[in-house]
Amino acid sequence: MSAIAWTAAGSLAAWLWLLLCQGFFWRTDVRLPPRREPETWPPVCVVVPARDEAAVLPASLPSLLAQDYPGRAEVFLVDDGSTDGTGELARELSRLHGGLPLTVDSPGEPPAGWTGKLWAVRHGVGLARARAPEYLLLTDADIAHAPDSLRELVAAARTGGFDVVSQMARLRVESAWERLVVPAFVYFFAQLYPFRRIGKETRSGRGTRTAAAAGGCVLLRAETAERARIPDAIRHAVIDDVALARAVKSSGGRVWLGLADRVDSVRPYPALRDLWRMVARSAYAQLRHSPVLLAGTVAGLALVYLVPPVAVAVGAAGGDRAAALSGTLAWLVMTGTYVPMLRYYRQPLWLAPLLPFTAFLYLLMTVDSAVRHYQGRGAAWKGRTYARPDAVPEEG
Repeated sequence: MSAIAWTAAGSLAAWLWLLLCQGFFWRTDVRLPPRREPETWPPVCVVVPARDEAAVLPASLPSLLAQDYPGRAEVFLVDDGSTDGTGELARELSRLHGGLPLTVDSPGEPPAGWTGKLWAVRHGVGLARARAPEYLLLTDADIAHAPDSLRELVAAARTGGFDVVSQMARLRVESAWERLVVPAFVYFFAQLYPFRRIGKETRSGRGTRTAAAAGGCVLLRAETAERARIPDAIRHAVIDDVALARAVKSSGGRVWLGLADRVDSVRPYPALRDLWRMVARSAYAQLRHSPVLLAGTVAGLALVYLVPPVAVAVGAAGGDRAAALSGTLAWLVMTGTYVPMLRYYRQPLWLAPLLPFTAFLYLLMTVDSAVRHYQGRGAAWKGRTYARPDAVPEEG
């Protein structure tokens, strides 16, 4: 066998392992777990950190104010130094739509060692604690919730005994680049953090080590937040949702994460540069700013996603049947595992064979994230740059 044939065979072996041994990450049926409505509904406070969100707030905030929740609930929007009138708009939307009580406040600029979002969350959680809530819903300013979202989250947490119930919001998929990149973003996330493993308990009754959450929608038990020192313990984390889940699990809490049916992001990413910026700002932080991990990630992405189509092309052109066959089989497995995510996002299935091209874009974004870090630009978001943000520690 030729070198390309052996490499393609290695890629096929990797895909068979991913298909069967990586928590069935490719399945999209992990939705809110079985739940029943409690006899008494616990008090909940919703904390929304917001920085320059006037463009999306009219599509998201009214959905929170309109929550059909049987217990006591109120919303705290923390204006994180906005310059576009976010706070004033939030108050106006509250006056216009009514619904749950809304408090708008601002914590001022974050001190050294804090990301802006987590400083805003800390301020919001501090305001909420005066109301003695049993649960905190941490949700982003670009997330729109169905009217029963809060009651469904609380019912799931109460029924399953979870300290965190998080849903991966359905991201916007309208532009051509969004169709190509966004479903793959969630697919790659699920591959890295298989949802089934996150909420699973071992035979001893303890949870698995795999921990992650989706920052757009996190229902967190207030007592657990205090025990795990959230957000203080993760104040410098750029990938704050994963850091939060790990802090909760480290403190003995239980975490559940799944895909959402009626929780949607309204933030548009119409151009490739918008999506590129979203991924590049945190990709190298995920790798703990390690050149070794970066090299391993690039090599892994190349082997798993790029080798199959290259092997098919080279094998067909050079008459290398072994390379072409192994490459074709690996590509077919890859394509098949991507189909459920495309169906979840209601996208045409002909996009599935294009996953190698999308993976190549993600490879370039990851390398660019490292370049930005070493140029001192680090993780940039909404006018703030975190040149050397602490990375989230590895699992286990």
